[in-house]
Amino acid sequence: MINKTRGIDPQPFAGLTPEVVLDAAAAFGLEPDGRLFALNSYENRVYQLGADERQLVLKFYRPARWSDAQIAEEHQFTAQLAAAELPVAAPLVIAGDTLFRYQEFRFAAFPWMRGRSPELDAPEARQILGRSLARVHQVGAARPFVVRPRIGVQRLGWDARAQVLRSELLPAALTERYATVSAALLECVSEAFTAALGVHEIRIHGDCHLGNLLWNEHGPVFVDLDDCATGVRVQDLWMMLSGSPAEQQRQWGELLEGYRQFAELDFAEVRLIEPLRALRMLHHAAWVAHRWGDPAFPRAFPWAAEPRYWEGYLQDLLEQIETIDNPPLLQHP
Repeated sequence: MINKTRGIDPQPFAGLTPEVVLDAAAAFGLEPDGRLFALNSYENRVYQLGADERQLVLKFYRPARWSDAQIAEEHQFTAQLAAAELPVAAPLVIAGDTLFRYQEFRFAAFPWMRGRSPELDAPEARQILGRSLARVHQVGAARPFVVRPRIGVQRLGWDARAQVLRSELLPAALTERYATVSAALLECVSEAFTAALGVHEIRIHGDCHLGNLLWNEHGPVFVDLDDCATGVRVQDLWMMLSGSPAEQQRQWGELLEGYRQFAELDFAEVRLIEPLRALRMLHHAAWVAHRWGDPAFPRAFPWAAEPRYWEGYLQDLLEQIETIDNPPLLQHP
């Protein structure tokens, strides 16, 4: 199966061999020693270069996804966070630039950041994370993005829905049902966003989940701002909540306890948590379907080619409509 989207190379990294990666590093004076390890990444291609204290991370950007100007805003935001002494991997500056071209590829180099997988149930871990996210948002609120995308219903909802409907991954027998259920869900999401008009949007991380965090002796390390965007603050908080309503309330209280030491959260944003979760559900399925021609995606998500996955997914969308109507009751601690 392939995606029907025209004009986009489904395998844009086919020519990015280890030799090309090493040659790209050498071309910009990074002095590769031949040690190169591919890191876990689907949208881009990311490599660990070197070892010991000389380790770097090279991120090769997927062609045609972000413009140079959008990548520049990602790098500027990251540099501003680093200047505020936040634990982020800021891109290296070489001859005044942070985005480099080698052959048909664009890439950036970042310092290797030490850390382990986060354990948010450890004592005070969520409070520490809340403090760090509040500081990120204080920097994010200082000025707006100009060309980065917005976390909104059109891009992550209706556009995502259209991508799935164009994809051959969606079984023909389920097309009508998907169209009906996804439209009903998006109507609920749209109503929630309309009701929240006036909530202030700022520059945010945009994709703040455990896979984009490391943890060291000082707390969280933000390693990837590839999806930074304009959006509401709660977008960077809700993915840290899981489990039963009682567990989510406890986790929420811990996050806010830390967050409110450095910033305030408009509690009206809490009403957007489940609508934002719905947008992520819709966008993730569209992302997999849209990238299916990239060999990394069938390897990582083999179940997406099975009708039973889409049947379960449709049930999840139906349940999310109910959850939006009756969300977990999160209160100020």
